[in-house]
Amino acid sequence: MHSVDIDLGDRSYSILIGSGFLPDGIARLADIRATSAVVVTNATLARLYLKGWSGFLATVYPRVHVVELPDGEEYKNWDSLNRIFSALLEWGCDRKTVLFALGGGVIGDLTGFAAASYMRGIAFVQIPTTLLAQVDSSVGGKTGINHPLGKNMIGAFHQPRLVICDLDTLDTLPKRELSAGLAEVIKYGPIADMALLDWLEGSLDAVLAKDRRALAHVVQRSCQIKAAVVGCDEKETGLRAVLNFGHTFGHAIEAGMGYGVWLHGEAVAAGMVMAAELSHRLGMVDARFVQRLTSIIGRAGLPTRGPIVDAADNAGRYLALMHVDKKAQAGEIHFVLIDGPGRAVSRPAPDALVRQVIDACCG
Repeated sequence: MHSVDIDLGDRSYSILIGSGFLPDGIARLADIRATSAVVVTNATLARLYLKGWSGFLATVYPRVHVVELPDGEEYKNWDSLNRIFSALLEWGCDRKTVLFALGGGVIGDLTGFAAASYMRGIAFVQIPTTLLAQVDSSVGGKTGINHPLGKNMIGAFHQPRLVICDLDTLDTLPKRELSAGLAEVIKYGPIADMALLDWLEGSLDAVLAKDRRALAHVVQRSCQIKAAVVGCDEKETGLRAVLNFGHTFGHAIEAGMGYGVWLHGEAVAAGMVMAAELSHRLGMVDARFVQRLTSIIGRAGLPTRGPIVDAADNAGRYLALMHVDKKAQAGEIHFVLIDGPGRAVSRPAPDALVRQVIDACCG
C-alpha cells in the first residue's frame, strides 16, 4: 500500500492507494466517529461494490444507509443533490453522520457538495472507482454540480477526511473511461513533471493493459503532484489554477455538446491540444512540444481535435461558453498555458488568436 498526505493543517488527510479493503483504511475509518454512515453511489457501481462496502461499514458504524443515483455526468445537478438531502433528512441524520462517495468524479463531487452543505458541513470520505477520480477529482476538496450554462460553477471547497483508492475497482472500468482518466494523468507532465510524461511514453501500453504496478505508479505520482499544489493553494487563489490545463477549452466542449456526450477526460484531452497550440502561437513552446503532447494523447485513445459545437460560428460559441468559467476575470478569459515544458502559467490571450486556434484544432 502507498500513502500520500495532503498537508492542510487541521484539515490534513491521507490518500491510501492499494488493492482491496486496505487494512490501514479500516484503522483510519475507526477514527472518523459517527452515528451513521451514508453511502452515495450510482446504479452501476451498486451492482459491483455496494454489498462489500456496506457490509464492511456495518462493522464500523451503528447505522448504514445508501443513496443510489443514476449513472452519468448529466445527473450532476440540483435534482441529484436534493435526493441526497431528502434522504439525509428522512433518516434523521445529524452532524455526526459521515458520507461515503463510492464512485467516479460525478458521485464524488455530488457527495462532497452535499457534505459541505448539510447542516453547514459534515464529514465525508472519498472511495474513487475510476482512474480520473483517483488521480484528480477525489483529491483537493473541490465539490459541486453543473449548470446548463457552465460546468462546476456551483459548489464549495470541502476537504474529505480520507481518500481510499482501491486499484481493484479499475479492473471493471471500461476502456473509454480508462482513457478518459489518462487525460488527467497526462496533464501533470506539461504543467509540473516532464519525467512523468517520459515514463508514460514508455509505459503507456502497460497502463492501458491495467498492469497493477503501472497503475499504482500513475495514481501515486499524480496524487503527489496534486497534493503539493493543493497544500500551497487550497482554494485556487493562484498556483492551483495550473491544474486546469486544458480545462477551459474542455469545459466549453462539455457544455456545448451537452453533459455526458463527451466524457470529461475526452474534453480535457482535446482542450490540452488547443491550450498547447495557443501556447505555441504565443511563442511559449515550440511545435515539437505540441506534436509530442498530441501524439501521447492520441496513443491513449483520446481525441486530439475538438468538436464543432456551433456550425454557424464554432469559435464564437466556444468563446461565449469560456466566458462563463471560474477562471474568467473581469470578463477576460484566462487560460492555463505552458511556459516551457514542465511549467504552467495562467494568463489571458487575444480573442482573435483564440479563434484561430479553435478553427485550427476543431472538426
